[in-house]
Amino acid sequence: MTDMRDLDIRSPRDGRSIGHLPTATEEEVAGAVLTARQVQPGWAATPAAERGAALRQGAGVLRTHADELAKVLEQETGRPVESAREGVLAGVSTLEQYAELGPVHRGRSLLGSWDATDFMVPEPRGVVVALTPWNDPVAVACGLLGAALVTGNAVVHKPSERCPHTGLLMGTLMAEAFPDGVLQTLTGDGAVGARLAADHHVDVVAHVGGTATGRSILAATARTGAKALLENGGNDALVVDADVDPGWAAAQAALGAFTNAGQLCTSVERIFVHEAIADEFLHALVGEARNWVAQPLVDVEHRGLVHAHVAEAVADGAEVLIGGEVPDGPGAYYPATVLTRCTPSMRVMRQETFGPVAPVRVVGSFEEGLAEAVVDEHGLAATVLTGSMAHAQQAWRTLPVGTVKVNAVFGGAPGGAAQPRRMSGTGFGYGPELLDEMTSMKVVHLGQFQPRRKVSTGS
Repeated sequence: MTDMRDLDIRSPRDGRSIGHLPTATEEEVAGAVLTARQVQPGWAATPAAERGAALRQGAGVLRTHADELAKVLEQETGRPVESAREGVLAGVSTLEQYAELGPVHRGRSLLGSWDATDFMVPEPRGVVVALTPWNDPVAVACGLLGAALVTGNAVVHKPSERCPHTGLLMGTLMAEAFPDGVLQTLTGDGAVGARLAADHHVDVVAHVGGTATGRSILAATARTGAKALLENGGNDALVVDADVDPGWAAAQAALGAFTNAGQLCTSVERIFVHEAIADEFLHALVGEARNWVAQPLVDVEHRGLVHAHVAEAVADGAEVLIGGEVPDGPGAYYPATVLTRCTPSMRVMRQETFGPVAPVRVVGSFEEGLAEAVVDEHGLAATVLTGSMAHAQQAWRTLPVGTVKVNAVFGGAPGGAAQPRRMSGTGFGYGPELLDEMTSMKVVHLGQFQPRRKVSTGS
């Protein structure tokens, strides 16, 4: 018999129950944080090379179990197993990068007077709470956990309640590589995350997820003094210039809007296309949408939110060119959807839909599209497709986001960092800069020693 507080996870493909996991109690939350506080000094005192070796061992364990993790992730979120496995291996690669970068993370010396030396030493912040999402849970968690662990922090990890089996399996496998208590995983709903964020013994709350939760975490850390490290999604724009091939641009738009059923933090959420190529672009985008096999969203509740964005846009004058209807049958499926005649006031243009929806607005010039793309409370990423170097320069200098992509909706060098702005969050995610976020710098001033003078006692 299951407890009423248990998480009941159901398949987004057919609605069947996958299993139950307990929700951590207040006592268990407090106990996990206290354990982390107790073991962290010993972990911080472990030589950096040994911490890196432990992280490398944890990465190896996840690589060995990549197929198992991918299957569990598919069951919980509906993400195709091939794509899920790619996400797991991306996380493994991130852990391996931090296993190399962590031991060489260093401070710097400061020029002072001749008889003194100043230097800055990075120290672990202490106890890190990592609250991770359901859409790419292993890859995201590996970034936060890897950077925190390799720099000497102890971690309490709570995966999303939409994929707790995946998060618990990952945490259990990784924990084998570390001393007891250095990495703990708790399962539970948003209330568990809120308790962790509000605990006065926590030093960092790292969260990847929704904006509303991010705001509540900021309020909690303002009271406790913990550092908030947030990536709260975005409303990423795609601006399509007049000089690009409409078919290629449509393929890029479809890739950005429909990959993982639009459930990526950097999915294309709103499209501004130059009127000179708009008709050809829309025709090609509809053709692309037909080629994307419908995938389930994470659950029926989320599908309802996605469809509400579409239905409201249609009621306000938008036109559905393809998709836009909730299919019959079990599961949380939703088709690739293309909307045109969209206006800036529509919720589908103002907020993150997080589904396979491509809302298109036709604009009279590249400058007009860029100006409208700028008007948004988020600041995660944006893409421009253009053959003009001047327009590319104008775009990356103008768009108030952490990442600007030119002529490719996805991609980037390994180890690249991102720093969201405004409602999309605060602090660096990934890259060497995340090691800086997980440490604090201590300035040490060494003055010249003055020996005690000997006092003469006479003859």
